[in-house]
Amino acid sequence: MATAIQANPAVSNQALWTSRAMRAIVVLFLLMDAGIHLATPAPVLQAMNQLGFPLNVTVTIGVIELVCTALYVIPATSILGAVLLTGYLGGAVAAHMRVGNPLFEAYIFPTLVGALLWGGLLLIDFRLRALLTPRR
Repeated sequence: MATAIQANPAVSNQALWTSRAMRAIVVLFLLMDAGIHLATPAPVLQAMNQLGFPLNVTVTIGVIELVCTALYVIPATSILGAVLLTGYLGGAVAAHMRVGNPLFEAYIFPTLVGALLWGGLLLIDFRLRALLTPRR
């Protein structure tokens, strides 16, 4: 059975394992973040207050993050998951920017997660690489 992410025969073992490591880091972070949203400990509730979100959306945000992460993990829907997670991370950047949070928390960390997210796919999916390669 063919998967949606078709590894290019020219993809080296090193690129394949680098991709897996990058995607694993992203998935582990997102699962931890979703779990924290679902558990709603006091620091999460404080952060939600600081960011101006109603406390009753915390679990919903965690569920949405879990669904998007699951789509990212499933090979047939990984690109859809990546697009949705990019939107999720963009929302996090916007929320943190709005309240003036520190540079690392507001911009750098979500951007790094997004770069790992897409980089892991770009290393092994030749169709995605072809789609995103600049045309002459």
